[in-house]
Amino acid sequence: MAERPGAQHQSWLRSFHQSTPGAPRLVCLPHAGGSASFYFAVSKALSPAVEVRAVQYPGRQDRYDEPLAGSVQELAQGVFRALDDGQDTPLALFGHSMGAMVGFELARLLEAAGRPPVTFFASGRRGPSLVRTETVHQGDDAQLIAEVTKLDGTDAALLEDEELQRMVLPVLRADYRAVETYRRAPGPRLSCPVVAMTGDADPRLTPDEARTWAEETDGAFELRVFPGAHFYLVAQQEAVLAEVRAALRRLGPATGAVA
Repeated sequence: MAERPGAQHQSWLRSFHQSTPGAPRLVCLPHAGGSASFYFAVSKALSPAVEVRAVQYPGRQDRYDEPLAGSVQELAQGVFRALDDGQDTPLALFGHSMGAMVGFELARLLEAAGRPPVTFFASGRRGPSLVRTETVHQGDDAQLIAEVTKLDGTDAALLEDEELQRMVLPVLRADYRAVETYRRAPGPRLSCPVVAMTGDADPRLTPDEARTWAEETDGAFELRVFPGAHFYLVAQQEAVLAEVRAALRRLGPATGAVA
């Protein structure tokens, strides 16, 4: 089992807003190349009824000088070590794209530690049992930029700046390598409910592929499809967070009050 938390691990989590005592905690895991600030608006919208903790992966923003992670499992271990025991605090996970894979591995660690998440929201990524050969991380910088631009998650004009390229491209490449080389290790299915989310025009994910998350849990499964492409959750934030609130409410009083 992974080592549990210490003060040195707290660089992994960001809290942007205050929450009410006893509020359920939502750990939000960013996409490839993403950072904790991607979830600032989510935190603002859900607080104070939900305690939002956004994950900051190494190698970006205030962790720029730290070595990049080499695998999805390494990222999950880092987040796991940063979480306090908090057995009385209901814990849910929300991961988008690469964050969904990190969230899955984090959920496995939490379940092995006897603290299963109350629900896992897997956004913008197929289930880990559906393997597809992808080699974006092996391409040159132009190919990597083209892929990111296609997914519409980064302003293409920003990636034309050479200084920004030197900062961003190594992070993107490392993240893509982690995702594209990830393979699900044998192990039990999750016991927690899983809610899969996707955009109906995602160029890298069909609703049927998103549905494969059902194979990863013995708990309840739901699929929610929203208008939009890979980053549908930006334009559809209100609808997405309505689903998050509803899912937490359905889990009952033990999850705290969710307005």
